[in-house]
Amino acid sequence: MKRTLMFGTAGAVIFAALAAGVFLSGNDSGTRAHAQYMAEPVVTQENGRTVRSFELVAKEADWPLSADKTVRVWAYNGVVPGSQIRAKVGDVIRVTLKNELTEPTSIHWHGYPVPNGMDGIPGITQNAVRPGETFTYEFKATIPGTYWYHSHQDSANQVDRGLYGTLVVEEKEEQGVQRDYTLVLDEWNTAALQGGGTDHGGMNHGQSDPGRADMSSMSHGNMNHGSMSVPHVDHGHMGMAGGNGGTMSHGTHGSGSAAEGTPGTGMAPGAMHDRMMREMYTTFTVNGKSGAAIEPLEVAKGERVRLRFVNAGFQSHLIHLHGQEYAIVSTDGQTIQEPPTVKDRPFTIAPGERYDVEFVAHADSDWVIESHDESDAARQMVIPVKVKGGKDNSLAAADTVKAEPVDIAGYGQAGGGAFDLSMTYDVEYRMELGETMGRDGMEPLFTINGRTYPDIKPLQVKQGDKVKVTLVNKGSSDHPMHLHGHFFQVLSRNGTPLSGAPLMKDTLNVKPGESYVVAFAADNPGEWMFHCHDLHHAAAGMVSTVHYEGSPKFVEDPAVGNNPH
Repeated sequence: MKRTLMFGTAGAVIFAALAAGVFLSGNDSGTRAHAQYMAEPVVTQENGRTVRSFELVAKEADWPLSADKTVRVWAYNGVVPGSQIRAKVGDVIRVTLKNELTEPTSIHWHGYPVPNGMDGIPGITQNAVRPGETFTYEFKATIPGTYWYHSHQDSANQVDRGLYGTLVVEEKEEQGVQRDYTLVLDEWNTAALQGGGTDHGGMNHGQSDPGRADMSSMSHGNMNHGSMSVPHVDHGHMGMAGGNGGTMSHGTHGSGSAAEGTPGTGMAPGAMHDRMMREMYTTFTVNGKSGAAIEPLEVAKGERVRLRFVNAGFQSHLIHLHGQEYAIVSTDGQTIQEPPTVKDRPFTIAPGERYDVEFVAHADSDWVIESHDESDAARQMVIPVKVKGGKDNSLAAADTVKAEPVDIAGYGQAGGGAFDLSMTYDVEYRMELGETMGRDGMEPLFTINGRTYPDIKPLQVKQGDKVKVTLVNKGSSDHPMHLHGHFFQVLSRNGTPLSGAPLMKDTLNVKPGESYVVAFAADNPGEWMFHCHDLHHAAAGMVSTVHYEGSPKFVEDPAVGNNPH
């Protein structure tokens, strides 16, 4: 039975959500999406196909992150996260995007292998949807799992403002869980969204010399980092026109070694950037709520529970289920083979990644799920778990984690992968991830093979190719690398073959000094982005493309102002 979701916040927010036709609903097995509005589909039968039609309206709204903190957001259907889209394998998903914003926008289906024309990348697969216009996305649900959607137009800015939601594709038959919760993690620069001084617009690197990036149009104010005064930098909108080369260019750069210190700071460019971001983004949320506003999870002893974690932010989070045995059953929507049960061992989820965990509730009293990040803001990311009939001691959790985090590269039962290191590959490609400084030594740029988008040579493939990619991080920042339209198998880390279950991903976090070898099948023709999902890094140049031989280039309308980051 359909039921509305009620928050302990202003009734006006609830009324607005109801007016938009957005609901929280349970399915026949009693599972539900935690603290998310469910997009209510119109279900039709067309030529023997079940079609689920949804509407997502991108618009401005006031959104309460907590009882004392409300921000002006851009959101789908006026809620953060946007309405959850849920379907079953075999369904056709049809989503009409209506743009009620003042800027063009789009929807990218993160992790889902949609046809290329449905990938939602302005200037590469479509023109951005202008204000007042609509665009309909349609694709078949072929693979179950947890995915998400977000704007890919000026995404460092638009996703920052709240333009994201979740996509869950269920198996045709239920998988025997009694509770099914989706938990979207994010970080917010609330000073900017409350009018406190971040201007996401106006940056234009536009020069081939990384030492001369034009900073004159930045209006970020100044931040005081102890003894270091550094401009408040966001890569949200850099005035880069064109997704097919066009006029957008950071130019050609050097090796991007992390050894290149930022003048006056002694810090590598990426490390300086990361420090600034951590000091700007000080409100951490779960499903758009922070601290005491986070809705508790409800469980009953003996129930099997699935938690779907989605990282929609730009920071990694170390997630700890206090005192509860659990198994990681999938990552990025892909099932993990024979996952072992662990207890009091946290796992790390990087930007863009998804992790599904399952457990059988056994505790007699309430407990919590915490983020054990280095940032003090992580203390706001605590999810109470309420046990039906249990004792309330949810605040008694420890503040530290002593056990080693789960190493996903060695997790699960080995054997059975589609690729291995001994195979012969049709295409081999090396991506060196680096960093350098822009004009005046103020603005970090992030590079692939010493260059920035769109001057990075694309990865050229033919349909049917077996492709091997080596990812090497020579910088000082984490780079969660995301491949559109495909899943890849992770074969080795730092030269050592993986020891766990075959690890299939669409987003892989490559830490400073690390190297990975991954492989994928070129089985989805078109032009696809392969980029860092720290969207600030992508906006500052860390974007490449995979181009299929014979696939036509999308011809964009230059008047739209496409910005595919």
